[in-house]
Amino acid sequence: MELTDLVSPEAVLCGVKASSKKQALQEIALRATDAYGLDTRSVLEGLVAREKLGSTAMGNGVAIPHARIEGLGQIVGLFARLERPVDFEAADGQGVDLIFTLLAPQEAGSDHLRALAKVSRLMRNPSVRTKLRETDGTDALYALVTELSASWAA
Repeated sequence: MELTDLVSPEAVLCGVKASSKKQALQEIALRATDAYGLDTRSVLEGLVAREKLGSTAMGNGVAIPHARIEGLGQIVGLFARLERPVDFEAADGQGVDLIFTLLAPQEAGSDHLRALAKVSRLMRNPSVRTKLRETDGTDALYALVTELSASWAA
């Protein structure tokens, strides 16, 4: 499973303006509607419900929110780089500006966990995070996300 299989070019957001975790998740849910035809409300409710279980922030300015969505046919991803970090209740206390969201079918099982592991490996790398923060434009950011996944997350 490669990130090019999970993330479409339309599912990459650059310079998202958000002042809170909820607002960032709302922007991601809206983009999920545009990119994948998903119901915005269902996506937002799924992501918020997962965050209530515990923050999906993994430290170093990164969060990997994820949810299971009824009726979804395959695992899909969205990547967002925020204009400014927002509080995501990270254990290290840092604000989050890099958000890689995964949405999975209800019955995804271990595929969902493999996708989470792949994204987590990618986003743990300091060099990857630096490159993601320095790249401008959604097309360049999409190319970078998919290129980096092939070289770093194997």
